[in-house]
Amino acid sequence: MAKIQAIRGMNDVLPDQSPSWQYLEQTMRDLLAAYAYREIRFPIVEQTQLFKRSIGEVTDIVEKEMYTFEDRNGDSLSLRPEGTACCVRAAEQHGLLYNQTQKLWYIGPMYRHERPQKGRYRQFYQMGVEAFGMPGIDIEAEILMLSHDLWQKLGIADVLTLELNNLGTAQDRSNYSEALKSYLLAHKEALDEDSQRRLEKNVLRILDSKSPKTREILAQAPQLPAYISEASARSFTALQELLAAAGIDCTINTRLVRGLDYYNGLVFEWTTDQLGAQSAVCSGGRYDGLSKQLGGTDTPGVGFALGMERLVLLLEELNRLPADISRQVDVYIAVLGQAVQQQAQILARDIRQNLPQCRVLTHCGGGKYNSQLKKAFASGARCALILEGDDVQAEIKIKVLEDDGETSVVEASEVVGWLSEFFK
Repeated sequence: MAKIQAIRGMNDVLPDQSPSWQYLEQTMRDLLAAYAYREIRFPIVEQTQLFKRSIGEVTDIVEKEMYTFEDRNGDSLSLRPEGTACCVRAAEQHGLLYNQTQKLWYIGPMYRHERPQKGRYRQFYQMGVEAFGMPGIDIEAEILMLSHDLWQKLGIADVLTLELNNLGTAQDRSNYSEALKSYLLAHKEALDEDSQRRLEKNVLRILDSKSPKTREILAQAPQLPAYISEASARSFTALQELLAAAGIDCTINTRLVRGLDYYNGLVFEWTTDQLGAQSAVCSGGRYDGLSKQLGGTDTPGVGFALGMERLVLLLEELNRLPADISRQVDVYIAVLGQAVQQQAQILARDIRQNLPQCRVLTHCGGGKYNSQLKKAFASGARCALILEGDDVQAEIKIKVLEDDGETSVVEASEVVGWLSEFFK
C-alpha cells in the first residue's frame, strides 16, 4: 500500500525548522505589542462572495487560485486566500468599526492554488496588520514605520527596499482607466489573452501583466501620476516627507497597483533581490471603500501582510538568525536504572516549576550510559544530570556538556540552586 503524502504545495514545518518560525513570530508579537496593536482571529473558511466582492472577480486569485467548494447546504465556501477581507468582515460583523478606531493584527495560513515555488506555496502563512477609522497620512506612516522597525529587529533592513505608489481617489482611477483603455484598445490584438479579457472588465489589472509583449505596449501607455488629483498628490508628497524625517528611504514605482481591487491611495511593497523571482516579502496599502463595499459602514482602512515563509527563508539564507536559535534543551536528565526513574521525573518537574525558563528533557526508555550521554550532547543541552543506581540518589552527578566538560556532585536538594547559578 502506497504511503500517503502531503498535498503538493502544502508543506510540513519540522521540529528542526520550528525555532526559526518561533523566533520570527515572537519578534513580531513583541513589536506589535509595543505599537499597541491587538490580535484578532477569524475562520479559515468564508463565504466565497466575500472574496469576489473585495478582491475582485477579474483577478487571478478569484478566477484561478481560490480553493472553492459547495458544502452540504449548497453554499459556496472558500478557503481564505488573504486576510484583509476576513478582518474587515469580522470587525464589521462584531461592531468594531462603528464610530471607533481599531489597530489589529492576525497570523495564520492562507490558501491559493498556484504553482508552488521556492518561498511560495499553496498553503502559506501570513501576518497581517490592519488599522481602521483613520484617514490621514499619520496612520500610513505608522504602519510603514512598524514594518521598518520589524526589519531592523530581524537584522534584514539592509536587504529590503520600500516601493510606493499613489493610486489616487476613485475618480482619479476612473479617469485613468478610461485613458488607459482607450490606448490599449488600439493595441488589443497584440495583448496577451488575459489582458484582452481584462480590457473590458478591469483594465488596471493589465498593469500586472507578466507578458513581455504586453509590458512592451504598456511602456508607451498613459501614466497614472498624470491623472492624480492635486489634493491626493499633496498627501502623497507629505507622506514621503514624513518617512524621510523618520529615516526611511523609499522609491516611487508608478506601475505598482497591487493584485487586489480594493486598494486606493497609498500602495506599497517591501522587496528584496535575495530571493530570486519572489521579490516581495510585504505588501499593503489603503482601502477606504472596502467596508462599505462589503455592506458595512464607510470606514477608512490601511494595512499590510507579510509572507512568513519568505521571511524565514531570507533569515536563513542570510544567516541572520540568533546563534543559539536551534537550542531547544538546557538540561538533559540521564536515567540509569528503574530505581531512579521516579526520582528523575520528580526532579525534572521541580526544576521546571522553580526555573520556568529552563528547558528540561528527561530521558525515557532506558539505555546504557554512553548511549544516553551521546543523546545529551546531540540535544544541545548545556549540562546533564545523571541519576544511576539501585536507590534514590542523595547526590546527583552533573556533567557540563560545553567548554571543559567538568563534572560536579551536588546534593539532590541543592540541584535547583546549582542550576540557577549555572544559567545566570
